[in-house]
Order: sequence, then structure tokens, then C-alpha cells
Amino acid sequence: MNIVLLESLGIPDILLNEYAKPLIDAGHSFTAFEKNTDTKVQIEQAKNADVIMVANMPLSGEVIDACKNLKFIDVAFTGVDHVDLATARKNTISISNAAGYSTEAVAELTLCLMLSLLRNVIQTDTRCREGKTKDGLVGCELMGKTIGIIGAGAIGSRTAELCKAFGCRVLGYKRTITGSEPDFMEFVSLEELLSNSDIVSLHCPLNEDSRHLINRDTIAKMKQGAYIINAARGPVVDSAALAEALNSGYLAGAGIDVFENEPPIDTSHPLLNCKNTIVTPHIAFASAESMKLRAQIVFENLRKWMEGDQINKIL
Repeated sequence: MNIVLLESLGIPDILLNEYAKPLIDAGHSFTAFEKNTDTKVQIEQAKNADVIMVANMPLSGEVIDACKNLKFIDVAFTGVDHVDLATARKNTISISNAAGYSTEAVAELTLCLMLSLLRNVIQTDTRCREGKTKDGLVGCELMGKTIGIIGAGAIGSRTAELCKAFGCRVLGYKRTITGSEPDFMEFVSLEELLSNSDIVSLHCPLNEDSRHLINRDTIAKMKQGAYIINAARGPVVDSAALAEALNSGYLAGAGIDVFENEPPIDTSHPLLNCKNTIVTPHIAFASAESMKLRAQIVFENLRKWMEGDQINKIL
């Protein structure tokens, strides 16, 4: 098998080589490239690949079609909306993802954003550096707040669990209730969640149902003075509508880790230029621990697929 890694897995080379060694010893080839979003470069690097490994870099149908030997796409990410699934399906290519690798990392950053917004960390940091005081910037505690979790998968559930530990009431919304949901969340309608939550935290996948789920109409159903956190996918939020609500003062603040495109983000983006908003360049998934776990999952995905026992199956 010709195995091609098209972007870094975020681990030291010595660890990558350790994971790749059993493959090479078994007679397979393994080649790692630096990230390059140029389609022509990707095709040149992967044209003879039987297996492509990719993280969150877009993998277009043009690239997939050009790789005539391609049999398996091993996605080092939870979401797979950046991979052309239709073209992969047409070419009978299997796909697995790295489900679960970043659950703790994303949940912890979500709590970090909530706490930083409530306690005015960014503003008071600036005040302190300017030789000023906290006057007028006394914040609020997380304890006692109602948190609304939209998307109750592993990440949403872990976020809810952490919020519960802080003494919060936690509301949850998901499309399908199975009866196996965690008991520390109260599952309600989307409208009830929006109208009752002090903080709304997004953890749903991106699909046609969730695209622009947060828009002018749904924002209008939120409590005035509420906060919103997006550590899911950028297009789940209508950025212009959210910026308008923040700048008007209808919403008190936002923590935004994801945008319509991967960073670097155009500096004119509305969410980079509105009131009381903490923005991070898609870092929620990235911790030293999660990167190591991700690599372990990706190589285990490959091993199991080669044995005919595919895990974390998308296609």
C-alpha cells in the first residue's frame, strides 16, 4: 500500500515515525507532506496513493478523482464536511474519522471561553497593562447560570458535564431523543433552550439542517444579555446576524473558535470587529494530549481497515 499523509498530525516527528514504522516494516510505503491547499500540488503528492491521511484541510472531489488507486481516506478529525463525500462514495472509497480524540480539549476550551467572557478577562487584562483598575468591569460567576447545549454528542455531553460540576442548570437540544441521553441534561425544544439559556454553546455537526441554525430569527428568541459559544463549525452561525446582535448590545458577548473558512481569517470578518467577543483561530481541538490521541486513532483506523474490520466508519 502507498500511504500518503497530506498534512501534519501535530505530533513530533519521532512519534510519527514510531507509528509509521510497523507499516514500513510490513512493506508499505509511507510519505508525509506539509500542508498545501493547492489542488494541483495535492494531486501530484497523492496521485499514486492507496490511502490518504488528512486532518482538517479540504479534500476536493477533483483530488479524489485524480487518485485512481485510492481506496481509503483516513480523516484525522471528527467532522468530515471538508471532504467531498459524494465523490468518495461514487468511487467506492472508504472513509473513517478520528471520533473522540478532542472531546476533552474542546469541552475545556468551551468552559474557558465561558469563564473568560463572564469575568471580563480580556478587558481587565488590557486595563491592568494600562495601569488601570477593574472599575466598571466586575463580572459574573458561572455557578447558577443556565447553559444551553445544542448538539449532545460526546463533546456536547462532556461540556454539559463540566458545566453541571460548576453548579449550572444544563438544557440540551438534539434532533433525535433515544432514551440513552445523560441525566445531567434536561432535553427541551430548540425554542425553549434559546429562550431560557444564559449561555448557548454549539456542539452540533455541520449539515443542511444546522447551517445558519443561529440566525436573526433564532437570535431573537434568545434572552437579551445572553452569551453564545461556537466551538462546532463556523457556518452553523450567520456571522453577520451575530455581529449585529453583539454590536447592538442585544447579546452580551460571544466566544468564537470557528469561522466559515479555516484561519487565517480575513481581518475584515464581522466577528473580528464586534463588541465583547473572544476569537480564537480554531484551537479547541488542539492540545498536546488530543494530538497524540488523534494520531493513535488514525493509525489504528488504518490498521483495522487493512484487516478488513473498518472502525470509526463514515463510508
